Amino acid sequence: MSADKKTLVILMADDDADDRLLTQEALMESRVLNELHFAEDGVQLMEYLRGDGQYADREKYPLPGLILLDLNMPKMDGREALALLKQDSVLKRIPVVILTTSKAEEDMLKGYDLGAASYITKPVTFDVLVELMRTLGKYWVEFVELP
Repeated sequence: MSADKKTLVILMADDDADDRLLTQEALMESRVLNELHFAEDGVQLMEYLRGDGQYADREKYPLPGLILLDLNMPKMDGREALALLKQDSVLKRIPVVILTTSKAEEDMLKGYDLGAASYITKPVTFDVLVELMRTLGKYWVEFVELP
């Protein structure tokens, strides 16, 4: 890998521990340069993004360059969290990729209406997840200009 590649800070909001672990392993397997942080629900996601409470240390919990967002979470679901973060003058610039099991067209339309950059249905196999993470990483690290 060339020295000019940048590290992408990714924040994944997903209540499923297995999905978080599989995504972390897929990112490692795909050799995407990244720093990965997790939130387990929409409330925790917003606390992280706002630097509230335990997330006040921005060196330990930096603002992400990309958010992977599940829609179906407890306390505050992904739709509610997406609406809130896209209303914030700073947070709204962070691209959000919805990564969910929902194939409902209503969820997809609502996600895009709320400002999601992409809507992806979670892959069924680990190999496909690895390829997805490789493609996402390449796109967001090598091609996209982020502020």
